[in-house]
Amino acid sequence: MSLTNNIAEGHGRYHYLEQIKFTLQARGSLQELIDDLNVCDDGHYLPADEIVSLKQQGWRVYQLVNGYIRYLRERKTGASVALRESTPAYGITDDELDAILDEPIQRFSDSTIQRFNER
Repeated sequence: MSLTNNIAEGHGRYHYLEQIKFTLQARGSLQELIDDLNVCDDGHYLPADEIVSLKQQGWRVYQLVNGYIRYLRERKTGASVALRESTPAYGITDDELDAILDEPIQRFSDSTIQRFNER
């Protein structure tokens, strides 16, 4: 139960690092469960073939959890973090906008330099 709770809690966090953190905790819980199966085997609480089957299922889930962690890590560095929006048409080109925005900045820079030179 701790395994699924940790995955759910991580999914409820929207930052990928939080999701990874909770998924790593889920993986740790899974390893605890597999170890508990060893205790069951040692104590003969279940038939050996059933324990082997459950442990195989546990290791398969372990691989799936590792794959999910890998997905979360790659999602950060992959293309999905890029903003994909088309540029709206404002009736002015990017070059014209740059020229308009650069002009006041340049004048401010020149006047600032001039004041420093006068001192």
